Amino acid sequence: MSISKKITFSFFCVVAYAASAFGQATRSPFSALGIGEYYGSALAHNQGMAGVAYSNPQFFYLNNKNPALLVFNTLTVFESGILGEKRTLKDGTAVEKNGSGNLNYLALGFPVKRGKWATSTGLMPYTAVNYKLNYTENIIGSTNQVAVEESGKGGINQVFWAHGVALNEDFSLGVRANYLFGSVNTSYANYLLNSDQGVGFKPYVSERLYYKDYNVSAGFSFHRDSISKQNLRINIGIVYEFASNVNTNYYQKIFRPISLADTLSYSVSRFNGPTKLPRSIGFGASISKADNLTIGFDAQYLQYSQFRDILGNNTGGIDVWRLAFGSEYTPYTNGPGSYLKRMTYRTGVSLDQYPYLVNGNTMKDFGINFGLSLPVGRVSSMDFALKLGKRGDLTINKIEENYIKLYFGVTFNDQWFIKRRFD
Repeated sequence: MSISKKITFSFFCVVAYAASAFGQATRSPFSALGIGEYYGSALAHNQGMAGVAYSNPQFFYLNNKNPALLVFNTLTVFESGILGEKRTLKDGTAVEKNGSGNLNYLALGFPVKRGKWATSTGLMPYTAVNYKLNYTENIIGSTNQVAVEESGKGGINQVFWAHGVALNEDFSLGVRANYLFGSVNTSYANYLLNSDQGVGFKPYVSERLYYKDYNVSAGFSFHRDSISKQNLRINIGIVYEFASNVNTNYYQKIFRPISLADTLSYSVSRFNGPTKLPRSIGFGASISKADNLTIGFDAQYLQYSQFRDILGNNTGGIDVWRLAFGSEYTPYTNGPGSYLKRMTYRTGVSLDQYPYLVNGNTMKDFGINFGLSLPVGRVSSMDFALKLGKRGDLTINKIEENYIKLYFGVTFNDQWFIKRRFD
């Protein structure tokens, strides 16, 4: 068995194991708000550049953030990736550590007409929910308090189909449609902290939100080659994601058990309605020198104040932004150079504003990224990325999360749909 086939077989074993053993994202209290914690659409090679991808075209990788840049893929590309992460939460008195892993994406792209029209499709998470909270609430008109145990699991997945079309040598347009589906399950249990009742009652509320609908985004790209004697390329990209009303099914069950076998009361309610996902706009610019060096930045604005859940509540969301700067360098791209010189090295930094106020203050997320692609065969690779990040600040938000995320992906390139010339 060849080395490339061994790598392929081993990778799919790892993916299968990760999908079965790590079906849930790492626990985080921030996933309790809205529809959960967003994954983003950057693939492993983009993550090495802190997610920078709105403008920079790549010939041997899929661009999953700007569909207009798919026209640069002249070969069939298959990409798959997994994500492992570890988080440490602090609130000044307690520390909690947890970690997990998950299948991150599966994506396939190919040219319909080389250099003119390309398409891609795939599957990846959209949001993730995984948390468990314990807190107390005051009872109106009483000095007693209620202890509440709240937990949530689930998330939303997306199947996408994207197209990119070249208008001429410099301009291209793209569109991407996502089918969103998945459920979020939340449970609440509460009991009186001080009660003189002989039998302690512990009412439970179980809620399930099931999402299924479409949302759409459009992309634009401008790229100009050889703008100087240094063989430079300048790139500009814009991506607009339209606001959408996602069909949501709400199911609630309230019950009060008095033992493992008996339930004193029980009620169920169901209804349907829309969850409004807000619009966003992303802008990116980059400059490349041949296929060796790329430096770029991305900026994104998300109008999260327009988010509405199925009950019409905003849940305290605010408009947010994201900035990222990244670069990648391949010392030697043509010919049989040494293996180290044919590897691609990446790094980047990012700063995000979280879409909710935490203890009355905005919360920032700062990350430093590193990436590496190892060539396999002529045009395929194994892709690694590492992100070290910090979200929140103990002095401002009273809570802080430090995390490490490790991305691993494999990219395969091949030539399909070749018209037979000789029989």
